[in-house]
Amino acid sequence: MDSPERKYFEFSNGNIVLDLSRPAVMAILNTTPDSFSDGGLFVSKNAALDRIGLMVDEGAAIIDVGGESTRPGSDPVSVEVELERISPVLEEAVGNYQETLFSIDTTKYEVAKRALELGVHFVNDVSGLRKEPRLAELCAANNAGYILMHSQGDPKTMQKKPQYTDVIRDIDIFFSEKLEQLEKWGVNKVILDPGIGFGKTLEHNLNIIRKLDTFTRHGTPLLVGASRKSMIGQILDNRDVSGRLAGTIAVHYHCLLNGAGILRVHDVKEAVDSIQIFQAIHDG
Repeated sequence: MDSPERKYFEFSNGNIVLDLSRPAVMAILNTTPDSFSDGGLFVSKNAALDRIGLMVDEGAAIIDVGGESTRPGSDPVSVEVELERISPVLEEAVGNYQETLFSIDTTKYEVAKRALELGVHFVNDVSGLRKEPRLAELCAANNAGYILMHSQGDPKTMQKKPQYTDVIRDIDIFFSEKLEQLEKWGVNKVILDPGIGFGKTLEHNLNIIRKLDTFTRHGTPLLVGASRKSMIGQILDNRDVSGRLAGTIAVHYHCLLNGAGILRVHDVKEAVDSIQIFQAIHDG
């Protein structure tokens, strides 16, 4: 029998509660020079901290900080480089915004460990434990949350002819297997992300959005991140990244209708507004 969906996650560090009785916004903060949308904008600590302050003011519940680009075709960076990018920001931001949750967007054990030491609440792993299974043990030991994302391949090659027998079934099986693994380790705060754009064609992505409610059977909150992604540009006649805001809102609103509990976005105010409209209609 399907379990009821989790609505609250409590964190001892800061005594913060993530309330998912209504949808929430995760804000993207890339400290990288080469991310597909905001690369180079927040590489300095001050620029990153100013951006975090704005996103908190606009209503972000979670700030997702990343130090390595995962855009299609991107090259990996070393542990040392990633730590140099994220550590100064997290050292100051987590203390400055004690009522805000933070996640670290990484696949590296050493980076996740340092981020958790600095007070971060979630590990956002785009590899879904494939690159570093020890992240499950690390999250359990720190009572941290884990964001389980599905992907196929790695960022460098993932968009080179991705193939599935059945993309929905394949992702669903992946979630089942990894949730069992996380449960064995004692990780009890898990969020599922089907990984739009990570080893998927346009039709794969559209199918995920159409059938997103399939994954609600796991009783675990669903996160969707389609913000400014290439699928939107493809649909809108190869529209540039700067012109994809309306498309992003449309995609994410459809995901809200199909069970998404968290939207991972670049444009926080617009996402918060769309959720407020969604909630007003839903409650009515």
